[in-house]
Amino acid sequence: MKRILAFDVGDKRIGVAVSAALGITAQPVETYHRKGGAEKDAEYLLSLARKYSPCMLLFGLPRNMDGTYGEQAEKVKRFAQRVLDNWDGEHAFYDERLTTMAARRVLLDADISREKRKQVIDKMAAVVILQGYMESHRG
Repeated sequence: MKRILAFDVGDKRIGVAVSAALGITAQPVETYHRKGGAEKDAEYLLSLARKYSPCMLLFGLPRNMDGTYGEQAEKVKRFAQRVLDNWDGEHAFYDERLTTMAARRVLLDADISREKRKQVIDKMAAVVILQGYMESHRG
């Protein structure tokens, strides 16, 4: 499997995760605090892509519980397009329903403090998105 860089795009923060070289596990990278301009934010994510050299960028795409796409999904698609305008590799979107809840459960089970959870929840959600994608695309 090829290296994948995954993003959990929110209005204030973007969680980032990367697959290990063998494509078996997802590793948290960081929680990026958005700077208030989509152009700057997109450039920052592209700088991460240059650093990690993934073959694919993966964006978590929020869906409503009934499977439809709402306003947040449209925001993610618009932002992703800004990143993809300057990206030559593959890309994909992955249904991120319940990923933040799954990440929160992992952190609670690990007995991580509330303050620490707030700092890492977004990058852990990116890990859950990436792990789910990799598991659903194993050959």
